[in-house]
Amino acid sequence: MKLDISQVMALLPHRYPFLLIDRVVEIEPGQSLSAIKNVTINEPFFQGHFPNQPIMPGVLILEAMAQATGLLAFADMGDEHESKLYMLVGIDKSRFRGQVVPGDQLLLNISLKRNMRGIGLFSCQALVAGEVVAEAEMMCSAQERQA
Repeated sequence: MKLDISQVMALLPHRYPFLLIDRVVEIEPGQSLSAIKNVTINEPFFQGHFPNQPIMPGVLILEAMAQATGLLAFADMGDEHESKLYMLVGIDKSRFRGQVVPGDQLLLNISLKRNMRGIGLFSCQALVAGEVVAEAEMMCSAQERQA
């Protein structure tokens, strides 16, 4: 199963400039997901991070991984996802092992480790050219959207 950008946007509430997933290349519902973020010099954060040496902020790499966990969770929900927001509730064991720069393609690999009482625990990795640039364990929970 794959998702193009319009399918990603149908599942996630994020929009430019904060939508950090361009495509999902593989989903095993309830198990794992691989997604891509194409990093370009046109990203608004590169104006200030850093003007003479553009580097994608680590917190945005974590956000991209969190968005990917939401896609994995929503892939199993059917239309129920329309009334839910998938909220990040915890990050553990986060490590940054390399830089992400314009022209890189960020591959996000997400695996569901367990789901207890509506809180999913995910193992997340971000890779560039086959090398891990960031990793973390994330906890996320689906909550009802506010009207």
